[in-house]
Amino acid sequence: MKSSEFSESSAVGSKGGAAAPVRSRCSPVLTPLAYFLGQRLVVPAYFGPITITGQQRVPTRGPVILAPTHRARWDSILLPFATGRHVTGRDLRFMVTADEVKGLQGWFIRRLGGFAVNVRRPTIASLRYGIELLLEGEMLVIYPEGGIRREDQVHGLKPGLARLAAQAEAAKAGLGLQVLPVDIFYGEVFPSWRCPVQIHIGEPLLVEDYLQGQDAPEVLKAGAQQLTKDLQARLEAMVADRQAIAAADSSLPAQP
Repeated sequence: MKSSEFSESSAVGSKGGAAAPVRSRCSPVLTPLAYFLGQRLVVPAYFGPITITGQQRVPTRGPVILAPTHRARWDSILLPFATGRHVTGRDLRFMVTADEVKGLQGWFIRRLGGFAVNVRRPTIASLRYGIELLLEGEMLVIYPEGGIRREDQVHGLKPGLARLAAQAEAAKAGLGLQVLPVDIFYGEVFPSWRCPVQIHIGEPLLVEDYLQGQDAPEVLKAGAQQLTKDLQARLEAMVADRQAIAAADSSLPAQP
């Protein structure tokens, strides 16, 4: 990973002016420290039992989009705990909302691999930067529901993830981009101290399967639409399976 320098992407705005460059990096100092503190101190000390399933599905190399449900700000700490450098040897890159990269918090986020996107009006620069990261073989986190949703159900997915995935796959033959659905569930709506957590990583969706080896605009559009539908269905099935297991467990008689 090129962590010593900022990566940049810029674009020309619709009115002819240059858009602000999108920048982020994984600091060679802050990133290892953040992962160590999260893995060894913050997450184990704050949460109760953490159940993680499907870790074997996270590849140790090649481009990946993690597509998790978004239930709390803790998600962005738990995802590296479940899939980051201590598990796969990889540092995660995050596409986050513009509000999250302001002030001191934004300074840290940009140096821990995060970059901003306006979910209502994404700029060409931010989308291009996301594609560049995938072409470099990075693991990128995009929350497909957009903002945080407290209800234990999958809300309608935004189309941006699938569009970005389709464009990245079309930009490089044989890229092999995978989209991994991730269900994150907390034992409380607002996670408090010793709250239990379940993280399930589902079967990957292979983006190349949706493009049929073509890069025509109509193929990319149709493929992205189908990918969004399939990702929504996959996440909904994962949530439903977890809820069914929990309901079955609660109906069992207590152990003597």
